Amino acid sequence: MFHPDTQFLIDHWTALSRRPDSRGGIPDRAAIEPDALGLRLPRAFVALRTGGDAVIRLAGSWIEGFHGDALKNQSLLSLWRAASRPLVSTALTQTAREGRPVVIVALAGCNGAQIEIALLPLRGPSGQPDRLLGLYAPATTLTLATDEPRLLTARVSIGVGDAARAPLSLAAVGGRRIA
Repeated sequence: MFHPDTQFLIDHWTALSRRPDSRGGIPDRAAIEPDALGLRLPRAFVALRTGGDAVIRLAGSWIEGFHGDALKNQSLLSLWRAASRPLVSTALTQTAREGRPVVIVALAGCNGAQIEIALLPLRGPSGQPDRLLGLYAPATTLTLATDEPRLLTARVSIGVGDAARAPLSLAAVGGRRIA
């Protein structure tokens, strides 16, 4: 069971993905109406996927306050502890490859407050699923000391719903393997 804000965003994205103008079950970035997020908007972000990472294009004021810095043009992986980056990178790839939301359950701060980071794929102007809509959903009010590290620790990532795209498989043509 997800945080109510995480579930809201997944439901909103799912409704957009079922619209007739949504290609391959992944809505266009332009389909997102910021007003629809309401009070969640300060905890939302949009990022541009670059391989196994993403570059933050827009970040809400709550997220920037939490990390203690402006995040525009920063790597999404830079917000995570080094040991968590492989799991986060895999989640970034999974959301685009499978065309479905992925939720990362993480810990924040020294006291280990739980937070969910939702990642939802969007199509950019090129038509490729190269954008992400994200949301921070803390389980409790986060109060970190000023000298406390602002990096997140990933615990698990969860793909939500059915994959919109068929999984990749190997095929053989004339005895030669192809993807």
